[in-house]
Amino acid sequence: MNIKKQIDHIVYTVSDLDAAMDTFETLLGVRPIFGGIHHHFGTKNALINLDNGIYLELLAADTNNTAVPRPRWMGVDCLTKNQITRWALRSNHLHTDSRVLQEFHPQMGLLKKGERKTIDDILLSWELSMPLPNPEVALAPFLIDWSKTEQHPTEMLPDMNCSFKGLSGIHPHPEVFDELFEKLGFELRIDKGTAPALKLQLQCPNGSVTV
Repeated sequence: MNIKKQIDHIVYTVSDLDAAMDTFETLLGVRPIFGGIHHHFGTKNALINLDNGIYLELLAADTNNTAVPRPRWMGVDCLTKNQITRWALRSNHLHTDSRVLQEFHPQMGLLKKGERKTIDDILLSWELSMPLPNPEVALAPFLIDWSKTEQHPTEMLPDMNCSFKGLSGIHPHPEVFDELFEKLGFELRIDKGTAPALKLQLQCPNGSVTV
């Protein structure tokens, strides 16, 4: 298969962002950096730079934001345990690629603009195909386009001595994703298993780690 797209980021959804930052600092040997608040989506995040334009996002509900109705995006409101719930592919042809998602699932592919301010008061903006609030774990990616912003989030992060080594999935019916990934121009290994899950392999200051 001709690989055309790059993973942009992996979303690890948590119930408590501060506690998760402490846990990941112990696990990886480097502390995640607080990113900011998604006012329009009711969440907040912390980031780990995985080099080569990829980052790991720790995502939690923003308990101070009561204006965003539930269920919120990324599986935040159906979370049963801290885990990877979503992942994003970078797209320079968002409108075309979003139609591929809609063919796979009619409720996927809705395009929306997003933004957040960093702790340095820099505005990041993007356009994406909206991740659904359910299920808890989605193996189909969402798509993101950063072309309208001055900097990608990884360009604002220091070298954290962590690197991306691989992403894989588990699903009861892996074959249902074959056509989707073929049309998107990306290959994700999905093994057969009882419950959907995503596994990330990293090299970090503490060595090789699977999240």
